[in-house]
Amino acid sequence: MNSKPDPTALASSHEARLFPLEGAQRDDAAVRRWFDEPAPATRRLARLWFDAWRDCGPDVTECLHDGHPTACLQGVALGYVNAFKAHVNVGFFLGATLPDPAGLLEGSGRFMRHVKVRPTLPSDDERLRALMRAAYADLKARLNER
Repeated sequence: MNSKPDPTALASSHEARLFPLEGAQRDDAAVRRWFDEPAPATRRLARLWFDAWRDCGPDVTECLHDGHPTACLQGVALGYVNAFKAHVNVGFFLGATLPDPAGLLEGSGRFMRHVKVRPTLPSDDERLRALMRAAYADLKARLNER
């Protein structure tokens, strides 16, 4: 059963930090167009990392939110990518709650964190993928608790 979260229930519960997004689906046309647009070379790198979000599970859906490809789970934001001139951000909507023994996460917001991936520097691919899988498992558990 693929039910969408009730945003009013989220706001009144202990899970108010969850960020519902409407319209997430598999293979979203707007996300496809974002990757197809001419842009910095880092957009190719962003596609690789967005594919890693997609690979977290068969129930991962996607949409374009605030102009960035965003991965969702049951209509709730999981993570995103964004391409800049010199780096790619791989974002985590609940990154502040994740254990990060490798110290990859950056940011000081209440909930969100990101990892900067630079094409000119070696990246810690496996640790970043593990962090993405942990974010997926964490959000899935939070959604199952409701």
